[in-house]
Amino acid sequence: MIRVLLADDQSLVRAGFRALLDAQPDIEVAGEASDGEEAVRRVRELRPDVVLMDIRMPGLDGLAATRRISDDAGLAGVKVVMLTTFELDEYVFEALRSGASGFLVKDTEPEELLRAVRAVVEGDALLSPGVTRRLIAEFAARSKEPAAGDALGQLTEREREVMALVGIGLSNEEIARRLVVSPLTAKTHVSRTMVKLGARDRAQLVVLAYESGLVRPGWLG
Repeated sequence: MIRVLLADDQSLVRAGFRALLDAQPDIEVAGEASDGEEAVRRVRELRPDVVLMDIRMPGLDGLAATRRISDDAGLAGVKVVMLTTFELDEYVFEALRSGASGFLVKDTEPEELLRAVRAVVEGDALLSPGVTRRLIAEFAARSKEPAAGDALGQLTEREREVMALVGIGLSNEEIARRLVVSPLTAKTHVSRTMVKLGARDRAQLVVLAYESGLVRPGWLG
């Protein structure tokens, strides 16, 4: 059973998400929060698998709340998905750096929301369904200068190659086709790379790909 915490200052939004999620046989809403402070408190209390976190909330906003959750080693298993009104919300870029596993626009189709919740538990979620790689390009343009030194020295050449492909937005299936390997092999390479770098999920792997200089803006083609 996937346990979800809903964090949004609008009770109507929370009610809509709750009705959809609770109707699924493999998902349950563990709790709700109306602001960032309450969200962090409820996450520590309930230890949900996924938090659907609104970016804009009164008091402590979703971005700061996400940072607190991702900085807490005891909450390493909690995945945060940011909720935003617009696909290219300026805060999305900072949200990924803060530890969010991805984001969804609030008016996403119900089946896409369900798919995303299930996917993020597996570490596969990154972007709101329907958002093109334009977002990654924008994120790349805003990324920090590459860190000094070889932060990826522990990776094999194949793992670097796979990480670069993740960085430009390819799925495991697309990576498999590009490298002429099976999807399972591609997924294994991605997983091993995440473990070696201590990445929480695929979203953080993208951040590391840009911030290490492995991938640079303009590589999307």
